[in-house]
Amino acid sequence: MSVRTTTRRRQLGATLRKLRAHTGMTLEEAGRLVGVSKATVSRYETQAGPVKWIVVDALCREYGASDAEREAVVSLAKDAKQQGWWSSFADAIPESMNLLLTLEDEAMREDHFSCVYVPGLLQTRAYSAALQRANEIPLEPAEIEQLVDIRMKRQEVLARPRPFRLWAILDESVIRRVVGSREIMKEQLGRLLEVNESPHITLQVLPFSNGAHGAALGSFVIIGGTEPALDVVYVDFHTGSLFLEKDEELERYRLAFEYLRAQALDMEASSAMIHRARKEL
Repeated sequence: MSVRTTTRRRQLGATLRKLRAHTGMTLEEAGRLVGVSKATVSRYETQAGPVKWIVVDALCREYGASDAEREAVVSLAKDAKQQGWWSSFADAIPESMNLLLTLEDEAMREDHFSCVYVPGLLQTRAYSAALQRANEIPLEPAEIEQLVDIRMKRQEVLARPRPFRLWAILDESVIRRVVGSREIMKEQLGRLLEVNESPHITLQVLPFSNGAHGAALGSFVIIGGTEPALDVVYVDFHTGSLFLEKDEELERYRLAFEYLRAQALDMEASSAMIHRARKEL
């Protein structure tokens, strides 16, 4: 998946494909009607590369879309070029992170499974900075500060007027591993207890006592779009990241998350375990 294949762009392609299919037109017929090639219409539908909204508008008119449908699709075409807040940090953000932030900015929900560290959306500033200082490649203080600023800014998705739904399952090791110092970890666990009171955030802990579980896939995030077909799985490795969107890949990770959710403690018991871990510090 390229950086330009954002949720908006994918939704635009899927919608144009459906509108054309409804008319029974071929790619060549649609292109001829609006003065573009068959290849251009195909590219617009397969989410590859940029689009011109005026061509999208013309296609919608030829497809007989209603005014409301046409306006919505044209809006998607215009928004597909939109740059996010992170563009000002371009030099400090690797391409994979750029894509993650783009997808997350457009997402409606996220399902996280974390088996090592607290998810970035729930980290305190001190915890995040401690993680950056633990990097095997030493970073300058200014670099650490910038990376932490990006992570804190990223958390603003949780405060949107239109609620962003977050479901996070944490392996018990996440709440037991002391990152930075005991005081930093106490603050972080306090933050987890606080967010578990939010109506839009669900937090569960998967205890050691449950033994083997469906986490052989490691930590992952399912980033949810406006419909399931637009979901993307993000898998972060120490040496890089993967973005998965094939149906069989999505199904595998959805099943894994459902399995983990069933094995984890409920919200009340999870909060009680986090509280005990914090008290022990």
